Amino acid sequence: MSDQAVRGTTTGGRRAVGPVPDRALLRATALAHLARFGTTRVGLTQVLERRVQRWARRAVEGGELSEEVESRAAPLGAVIAQVVADMVELGAVDDAAFAGSRARSLTRSGRSRRAVQAHLAARGVEAETVGAVLDDALGERGQDGQDVELAAALIFARRRRAGPFAPAREGDEDAVPGDEVAVRRRKVLDAMARAGFGRATAEAALDMDPEEAEDRIIRMKSA
Repeated sequence: MSDQAVRGTTTGGRRAVGPVPDRALLRATALAHLARFGTTRVGLTQVLERRVQRWARRAVEGGELSEEVESRAAPLGAVIAQVVADMVELGAVDDAAFAGSRARSLTRSGRSRRAVQAHLAARGVEAETVGAVLDDALGERGQDGQDVELAAALIFARRRRAGPFAPAREGDEDAVPGDEVAVRRRKVLDAMARAGFGRATAEAALDMDPEEAEDRIIRMKSA
């Protein structure tokens, strides 16, 4: 196959491939991604690896031997690592800042501390960083942390229209039968357990007075 075909000119019906991604191209890809999205070191590495993988796939589809493509792509792992290190040095990638922002956002949408921890770990944030960030952003596992967790559980309950946010509460004229209330409560408690909320927190959220529930949510979101 000619260099012309590899570098992107369509020849004999072959698909344009483009040049092998070099440091300049990968750096441009990183900057374009970071201009739109926050991410971690692991996340940016994956973005750049996918960029290389797309080139490799097109090269093979364009007629290059897979062994040759792999040989040309192999050195790019080190190049990607260098580009990611550059972005960290520039401050464009900061795992702790990303984790703190994401932790607060997820909590305010009704995610439990356990769910937030799993989310950050899945994005490659180191366990030590996750622990420190959660204590800083959500409060340590004392009273402050419990208050934030309870507020997140209340947001979860509000989305489910459960507990203080149920459309008909016991004692109302249009309240649903007691057995149906019990079944609904069990289902919500099960859902909250799957979402990572402890039983005591879930029950406290469901049993709370509606006015206090709204007040706790407002305080947490405005903190």
